[in-house]
Amino acid sequence: MVQTDSLTPDVEVRCRDFRIGCIGAGMIMADVHLAAYSEAGFPVVAIASRTKANAQAVADRYSIGTVHDSPSDLIADEQVQVLDIAYPPDLQPAIIREALKQPHILAILAQKPLALDLDEAIALRDEAAAAGKILSVNQNMRYDQSIRVLGQLLGRGELGDPVFATIDMRAIPHWQGFLEGYDRLTLANMSVHHLDALRYLFGEPTEITTVARQDPRTTFEHTDGIVVSTLRFPGNVLALSTEDVWSGPREDGFDSDIYIKWRVEGTAGVAQGTIGWPSGEPSTLTYASSITTDGRWVTPTWQTMWFPQAFIGVMEQLQYALDTGTEPALTVADNVKTMALVEAGYRSIDERRPVLLSEFDI
Repeated sequence: MVQTDSLTPDVEVRCRDFRIGCIGAGMIMADVHLAAYSEAGFPVVAIASRTKANAQAVADRYSIGTVHDSPSDLIADEQVQVLDIAYPPDLQPAIIREALKQPHILAILAQKPLALDLDEAIALRDEAAAAGKILSVNQNMRYDQSIRVLGQLLGRGELGDPVFATIDMRAIPHWQGFLEGYDRLTLANMSVHHLDALRYLFGEPTEITTVARQDPRTTFEHTDGIVVSTLRFPGNVLALSTEDVWSGPREDGFDSDIYIKWRVEGTAGVAQGTIGWPSGEPSTLTYASSITTDGRWVTPTWQTMWFPQAFIGVMEQLQYALDTGTEPALTVADNVKTMALVEAGYRSIDERRPVLLSEFDI
């Protein structure tokens, strides 16, 4: 029997009591985080960025009452209970460490990647635990509507035992300027979404094999432009994640085919869908199950999108954790495992071999 009405693509907001201070005034904060928080009714009380004028413009847009001269001034603001960071990963650890010292800051929502390498991520995990603070990492693809519903289908056993999964991205990211100074590009900043989503769906992988080449469109020096990773999970589940940031010429007269598609095949069914980010449309999912749909394709629908509505879920899980005294859904300890998977991917590229996750002591 088909029970699509019990599928929940979006979260219920269970708490919106804790006051948020935002660090960063770029696109991801201005157009996504704050749009989501405004829709959900989360209280944002202060904002700061490297350039106060930029923070002021965003504050005016969302009626945020306090604009600080610097991130440090915001961190010292005793009205801030939750710190929301949208800053480059080389600058983020220092901000986190400064916030961990403030008694009025109860929780921190950090961007991913949490840091530039695994060792720094582990250090931040341990320092947050020692400070008794919640440190959560914004792995927002887990709250994409199609990925949430796919997780529910897998959890209900409607696809049987998973056999093979793919995430296929043909899209051109806007690489932020700060990435030019790093030695890591697509795997750390784009694949991290897909690798984390695969962990969310299938558990902890046992090994990863990653290959990469430079992207002809990206003019600054880099190694991991176009990236392909193959993962093996317990139960012999295989997964393939492709990040094609070239995706064909982008010029006048050439009609590029831009998308992110995914597919999961199980012993009792198949589900496939799209991620709406490149097109600015809702993500999609359709599935067929020999258990619940008599093998017919069923397509639940929704109107919400990954950007911005999935970010409601990210902040909601943190608000709820504070309200109930429980762990958030997106713990820093869990994110360290995603960071280890990214690190294993880079080791695989460098050493041209499959890398076991057991090689990392986390």
